[in-house]
Amino acid sequence: MGFGNSVSRRGFLKGSAVVAGGLTMPSIVRAQSKTELTMLAWYGQAEPDAVEEFEALHNVKIVPKYYVGGEQMLALLAQSPPGTYDLIHADAEYVQQLRAAGFLEKLDPDDYPFDDYFPELQKFPGHWHGEDLYAVLSRFGFLGISHNLDAVSVAEASSYKLLWNEKVKDKVGHFDWHLPNLGVLSLYNGNKAPFDIGDAEWKALRDTTLSLKPQVRGFYDYGGVLSSLKSGEVTVMPGIGEWITGVLRRDGANVTTTIPEEGGLQFTESFSIGKGSKKAELAKKFLQYVSGPDGQFRQATLNVFPAIIPTKSGWKRLIEERPEDAKHLGISFEPGNSIDLIREGRIHIRQLPAQQSLEDWNDFWSAYKSA
Repeated sequence: MGFGNSVSRRGFLKGSAVVAGGLTMPSIVRAQSKTELTMLAWYGQAEPDAVEEFEALHNVKIVPKYYVGGEQMLALLAQSPPGTYDLIHADAEYVQQLRAAGFLEKLDPDDYPFDDYFPELQKFPGHWHGEDLYAVLSRFGFLGISHNLDAVSVAEASSYKLLWNEKVKDKVGHFDWHLPNLGVLSLYNGNKAPFDIGDAEWKALRDTTLSLKPQVRGFYDYGGVLSSLKSGEVTVMPGIGEWITGVLRRDGANVTTTIPEEGGLQFTESFSIGKGSKKAELAKKFLQYVSGPDGQFRQATLNVFPAIIPTKSGWKRLIEERPEDAKHLGISFEPGNSIDLIREGRIHIRQLPAQQSLEDWNDFWSAYKSA
């Protein structure tokens, strides 16, 4: 996922570091005795609510380098000697690129509790290369239409047709990233494999997207998405999900995410061990923690944003201890839960374009924004 402008993120990190320092480092001697694990990650994955328990258990300090977007992650790795990062946190669509570039260590599947994962998530596409494992799924979420319930009902959001409705003219917002936006509009166009489309379908997708522009209020980063949906500046946003609306509800906003009848997308986050890590054994323990009961509970409820988790034991604990969070994430052992959406074929894994280049999609998105 992607969020926040760099200035606010730096400010938050600085504040967090001061607080964390005061709470967890009562003496310089103790601080220096800690082993450090370096992590390349999306923002939030090395904050205290995510890692403080693991750090205490293993007398370790996780030192993050946060990135914004897969391209920046790849660039940082390309510029860094092997072993710079012990842990790499990435979106699933980038794991194969990381493996092919030689940035990841191969993992032993027997080290991780895949028998606790729902069957559909045990051998997640892209995390494996043949029988070789390179990443452990930590959490995921669905992308459809996020909307303000005071303005747009769940029934109205049950089709992407809503986006062209006169009632939301100048009230449609875009999270400024081409993959999720073009992905859901590709589903609206009827493409069963939304990221694997030929020339004719690609032209049709561009035409569909351009036809939406008169409805669009603006293009937003993470902070802008939060403020615009909360204030009512925009009432609908395609291609985002509970990772936004879950955060807003914590602040009392009357918002939700609906997966339209045409389907939705799945973003997926995972952890890997960086190639050449000199602390691979400790990094393995972190992957085991993240995929275990305590780490999974934390992954579902991170301050940065909530997300669905892949383990049955994690679901059970979340339902028991955070029932409202579980409800909004579709975490339930009743029919119609999040896994049922996957089983029904309504959810499509977010991927990189198969028949066009990533640059093709990015160039079109830039043209769309300035149209």
